[in-house]
Amino acid sequence: MPEATDSTRTQRLQAWAARRHGLPPEAVSLRFAAGDASFRRYFRLTLPDGTTRILMDAPPEQEDSAPFVTIAEQWGAAGLPVPALHGVDLDAGFIELDDLGDTPLQDRFAGDEAPATLAWHERALDLIHDLQNRAPVDGLPVYDAALLGRELDLFPDWCLGEWLGLAPPPEWASLREALIESALAQPVVAVHRDFDAMNLMIKDDALYLIDFQDAVAGPISYDLISLLRGRYCRFAPARFAAWTEAFRVQAIADGRLAEDVDAATFLARIQAMAAQRSLKVLGIFCRLTLRDARRGYLERLPHFLDHLEQSLAGLPGHEGFRTWLADSFRPALAARLEARG
Repeated sequence: MPEATDSTRTQRLQAWAARRHGLPPEAVSLRFAAGDASFRRYFRLTLPDGTTRILMDAPPEQEDSAPFVTIAEQWGAAGLPVPALHGVDLDAGFIELDDLGDTPLQDRFAGDEAPATLAWHERALDLIHDLQNRAPVDGLPVYDAALLGRELDLFPDWCLGEWLGLAPPPEWASLREALIESALAQPVVAVHRDFDAMNLMIKDDALYLIDFQDAVAGPISYDLISLLRGRYCRFAPARFAAWTEAFRVQAIADGRLAEDVDAATFLARIQAMAAQRSLKVLGIFCRLTLRDARRGYLERLPHFLDHLEQSLAGLPGHEGFRTWLADSFRPALAARLEARG
């Protein structure tokens, strides 16, 4: 977005906030708070009495904020920890929200095995249970085979084709089909779809959900692996398996998962879902870099390749694809990153 447009929209946002609070524009203070992988920007509004709110600027020609508003209202009514909406103008693309502070969950991590890291992950896992037990599924887009396939195809299209100039291996088609089949075999719940630490804010020692506008009705395992195989940590297989087994037991107790889904079956579905997400992320991060000129994504590719290899190692079959990852894809990725500097 051009700088002039940014400046113009910021002025309009300030004027909108001033009108909402019955103040002249110069009486309200706006300070840039954050951006994300979309065209949304966030500003901290400070009112004369010291009250602070977050203003979302989401240009309507590029961002549809209606799903965010609907989900925020539904999840808030269900007792889930989401920011309250104080003002909404969908035509302008402006939303005023609770100010949840500046502490995303990853700021409390102190190494993969640190007690604080593990304890906060336990709390985040509890929040996934709350989300799946409370959030309505009706009205959410369905995470169907078409959507799963489009996400998977980001890997050959953007990571292999556009970034590395590689063709997918012969085993790609069968892996793609198997991952979609595994995802569709799972119970359907409300899925945040990016339940990573960066989208969990800490305020007054409590966790809050943000960035949930892409929520769908989809596989029970998706948010679990978004957390446990996300951007910031890599856990040992034994710890990962223990957390997934505890999740399975709780999901059965809550009635979200059938009692006949044994530990091995559930873990295999978890690994398949984790592989699907890792492949998607590898593609998205390349697309953000190449198409959208975003910075800071390429250096995370090796981290998600590690996640992908760890996930596939826990699945039966797919040895040919795993060999291709180790012998062809990993060296090509390393060389391309080194050449780019």
